[in-house]
Amino acid sequence: MFRSSGPGGQSVNTTDSAVRLTHKPTGIVVSCQDEKSQLQNRDKAMRILRARLYQAEQERQQAEAAAARRSQVRAVDRSEKIRTYNYPQNRVTDHRVKVSVHNLPEVMAGGIDPFVEALAAQERAEQLASGDGDGAGLAG
Repeated sequence: MFRSSGPGGQSVNTTDSAVRLTHKPTGIVVSCQDEKSQLQNRDKAMRILRARLYQAEQERQQAEAAAARRSQVRAVDRSEKIRTYNYPQNRVTDHRVKVSVHNLPEVMAGGIDPFVEALAAQERAEQLASGDGDGAGLAG
């Protein structure tokens, strides 16, 4: 509680009608001296404080959602190719497991077993390295 300031005559100098509210967890401070009554000022300050707290919470949630979206969407660089199909050399290369097959027509017809086997072997090796050696969910 403090005295109002500004124009208003003698009542401004003698009446402690201004209100200052501080929300301790966030440190948001709201002052109100618009009304003549301290009760009306307090009610108005509470409404303003509630609105600011609501706005701060909305901004926090939006920032959290934006961070979640950013973590889910990643920029794929051209250097992060999965496979290269080289028609002049009759070659297909899978860059994840570094396997090349020199029979492009067979791969195009669905013969991707060498790649699938290499990927499964790589996944098994990663699971063994991480200590999860149950092998559940693997093909083969």
